[in-house]
Order: sequence, then structure tokens, then C-alpha cells
Amino acid sequence: MSAIRRIGYVALLIGFAQVVFGAVVRITGSGLGCGNHWPDCFGSFTPTENTPNLLVEISHRYEAATLSLAIVALAVAAWLNRDQPGVGGRGGVLRSSMTALVLVIVAALFGAITVKLDLNPLVVATHLAIAMFLLAALVVTVVRAGGLGAETIVASTGRTLRAARAAVGLTFIALVFGALTANTPGAAVACQGFPWCRVVAVHGEPLWIQATHRIIAFLLLGHLIGLTIGVNKRREARALRVVAWSALGVVVLQVLVAAAMVEMHLPPSLRSLHQGVGTALWIVVVSLAALAAGTRTAGARSEIVRESPSRGEFATPEGVST
Repeated sequence: MSAIRRIGYVALLIGFAQVVFGAVVRITGSGLGCGNHWPDCFGSFTPTENTPNLLVEISHRYEAATLSLAIVALAVAAWLNRDQPGVGGRGGVLRSSMTALVLVIVAALFGAITVKLDLNPLVVATHLAIAMFLLAALVVTVVRAGGLGAETIVASTGRTLRAARAAVGLTFIALVFGALTANTPGAAVACQGFPWCRVVAVHGEPLWIQATHRIIAFLLLGHLIGLTIGVNKRREARALRVVAWSALGVVVLQVLVAAAMVEMHLPPSLRSLHQGVGTALWIVVVSLAALAAGTRTAGARSEIVRESPSRGEFATPEGVST
């Protein structure tokens, strides 16, 4: 299981870097650096041209190939160890790693569609959503393999699990609307000023897309404040409390980055940082939900064993007939 956990960590790190670098591709205008060619770049996987946009785009594709290989290795390791406890069956590592394998293939295909459709905003947002699902599958795999503190937690309350799942939903919606804001013409500059619009530069669809993104972001902030307070009041396991505080810290950082980005009129560096922090927030929030869900299952199993008649005071010893 430790080998699976290590491969999962590597795949998760590469996946995070891939999403962040994808923002660099978008911000630098390199999405069509290879024209509408895919998976090759102007007929070659090693193009001789060295234009900046081409280099950025081809590097992004190389990184995607590396991520694919890491996920294949993860799925193969899980398959070879499928008979071990916690690997095969429902709630095991094998299912989540196979899900990640399917999602990386789907993400690659959507990458091709994104290029062929000349970076249509809806397709770009869908591509990001698939990437987020992929990262979530990798997080779940790592947690099921005992990573991110999962081995130190016995059980969690149902309220924590429900709150964590709600945080996952809010974070996902915020990320999708963030992608729409960044890729819909006029949406990024429609509302100037933070936290409210002091100047409305563009009306209509671009304005409501950005306004919706902000509203959901502040709802998420409030929810994570309440979640963190609740986790500490319920005295959840230390690992859960650490992840909850981490989620709150990351979302506060994200709001500050967003404020600076808007007030400084969208400098590329802050736009890239905004994408990176948002992706980190997604990973942390999904980790919280995965830890809570995994420990709830473990707690239920331990309770079944504890209450089983075969474990009672007067139970017949195993292997002895009556």
C-alpha cells in the first residue's frame, strides 16, 4: 500500500502542476501555440520552431503525457495489489485509481476538442471541470492508501462529512465560474473594484458571470469559517482539524489575491497565482471530504466488529464447534 501511496502523491503533484501550467498557457495566449494540431505540434512531437507560444503549449502537452504515465503506473500498482485489504472492492484504492485513469483519458480528448474549437469558453470551462474531477480522484486514491493523515483518524461525525461535501460543491461551482469569468470576453473586466463593483465596464452576460463567481466565493468563505469552527467544537481528529484550518487559510489567501488582482487591473502574475491558489483550495477541500468519508466508513466497520456476537464475552472461540 505504501508504494501505491507514493505513486499517488507523485501523480497528484504532477496533476496540480499541470492545472497551474494550464493557466499559464491561457494567460500567455499560447493555447493555439501549435495551431489546431493535436496531439502533434505542426506535424511533429518535437517541433524545431522555438516561438514562445509554441514552447509553452508543447511543454504543457509534455507535462500532460507525464501525468498520464504516472496515473497508468498508479492504476497498474493498484491492480497488481488488488487482493490486499483496502485495495480491491468498494471503497478501495483500485476503483479510485481506475477512475483517475478514465478521467485522464477524457481530459486528453477534451484538450483536443478545446484546440479544434479554437478555445471556446464553455469547452475550456468543461476541460477545467474534468481536470478538477481528476485531481479529486487522485486525492481520494491517496487518502484510501492511508495518505494525508488518513491512518491517524478513527472516525468523524456526520455533520463534518456533510459540511465537507457542501464545501466541495461550493468550491467546484466557484472554480467553474472562475473559468467562465477568465475565458468569456469582457467578463474579467466587467466588474471593476473589490469586493463590490465601483465601475461596471460591461453589462449583460459577462457581468452576471463575474458577479456569480464573487457571490459563490464569499459563500464558500463563510461556509469554511463555520466548518472550521464546527470541526474544532466537535473535537474531530487532529488531521481533520489541520485540513479544515488549511482550507480556511487557503480561501482567505484566495480572496486577498482576487482583491489585489482586480484592483491592479489583472496583471498576468496575479492571474496565474489566482489559478494556483484556487487549485490548491480544491485539493484541500476534497482532502477534507475524503478524510471524513473514509473515516466514517472505517468507524462503521469497527463498530460492526465491536458489536458482533462473535466478539462478545461469552462467544464461542473461533474454530471450536458447539
